[in-house]
Amino acid sequence: MMDVGRVCTKIAGRDAGKKCVITEIIDDKYVMVDGECRARRVNINHLEPLDLVLKVNKSMSKEDIISAMKEAGLKLKERKRNQKELKQNKK
Repeated sequence: MMDVGRVCTKIAGRDAGKKCVITEIIDDKYVMVDGECRARRVNINHLEPLDLVLKVNKSMSKEDIISAMKEAGLKLKERKRNQKELKQNKK
């Protein structure tokens, strides 16, 4: 069920509700994910797998993974800009 390229939704932690893609299987309990959430090691009990599987590998950049998710038709949440970023853009 948990394959490389499987699109999942995180259900625990600060990234809960965000979509991610499994990029590497570490062992029977942990996988590496990347995508809308931070790239990190995640317990598989904290993931809800979706039906979609993308062609990815662990050498792909975050931007490549996000563009593959958008091409597959997933709607991703836009990242909110903080006050510091807004001030830098005004200059």
